[in-house]
Amino acid sequence: MMKMIVKTRIKEYRAKHNMKQDELANLVGVRRETIYHLEKGRYNPSLVLAYSIAKVFEVTIEEIFEIIEE
Repeated sequence: MMKMIVKTRIKEYRAKHNMKQDELANLVGVRRETIYHLEKGRYNPSLVLAYSIAKVFEVTIEEIFEIIEE
């Protein structure tokens, strides 16, 4: 069975927008630790959270998250 991994570009987009983890967390209604774990690949976002993050940066979900099969 193939394993699916979610790769994220959140850190890159935060840097482009000069935004800290806690600022993004506040905007999308989660704790800073959630953003940290997303960036480290330790947590897969719900569809609602992925949409909310993409909306903050005014991009599509696919521009921030990529699903890779291993």
